Amino acid sequence: MGEMIEFEANGGTASGYLAQPDGEGPGLVVLQEWWGLDSHIRDVCDRFAAEGFLALAPDLFHGETTDQPDEAEQKMMALNMQEAEKEMRGAVTHLLEHPKSNGQVGSVGFCLGGGLSVWAATLNDQVGAVSTFYYVMPHGKPDFSALDGTPVQGHFGTGDEFVSVDKAKALEAELNEAGAEAAFEFYEGAGHAFFNDNDRLGTYEEGHAKQAWERTVDFFKRHLGKE
Repeated sequence: MGEMIEFEANGGTASGYLAQPDGEGPGLVVLQEWWGLDSHIRDVCDRFAAEGFLALAPDLFHGETTDQPDEAEQKMMALNMQEAEKEMRGAVTHLLEHPKSNGQVGSVGFCLGGGLSVWAATLNDQVGAVSTFYYVMPHGKPDFSALDGTPVQGHFGTGDEFVSVDKAKALEAELNEAGAEAAFEFYEGAGHAFFNDNDRLGTYEEGHAKQAWERTVDFFKRHLGKE
C-alpha cells in the first residue's frame, strides 16, 4: 500500500515510508523501534492508511535495520538527535502539506519511537495528539511543558522488563504536571514490545496488541477529526 519517498527536512532531504488512505484524512508520524524502519513499521503505516490516516515513518537509521538486539541498542544510542529532530519536523510539515491531509497531524511510536513520538510533539505545536507505546528515550528528554494541553495516550505492559509500571506512572504524572493531558493504559502481564508481531523479543501478545490498536485508532480519530 505504501512507498518509500523523500521529503524536505530543514534545508536537506530525508526519506521515509508513506502510506496513503483512499480519501482525505489526518496525518500520523510513525516512529520506529530500535530495529529501524523495518517490515513491522511499514505494516503499521499500511494499517493506519486502511483506517483513513496518512501515515509517514521517517527512516531515522537511513536505510539500516537489524534483527539483533545488541546492534539495535548500538544504533539507538548512536542516533543523532539534532538530525532526528529535523527529520521529524520535516515529516510533520510534509503530512500537513500533502493533498490528502485534513489539516491535522499526530505522532505515534514504539520503544525508541515511543519516546520520539512525545519528542516530536514538543518540537511542533501542530502535533495535536500523541500515542506512545512503551516509551524509551536514552537521549535525555524534551521540554514537556511544550505539550500544553496536548493529549498523550500511553501503552505499557505490567511485565515490561525495560519500563516498569512505576516508571511509566512517574512519566504519566510528569507529563500531566507539565501541562499535557496524559492517560496511560496498562496491559496485565504484557512484556516490552507486546505490540510487535515480528516478535523478536518473544513478547508479542495478540490480544493485548489488538486492544492497544483499537484504542490507538479511536484516540486519533477523536482528537484529529476523523470520526
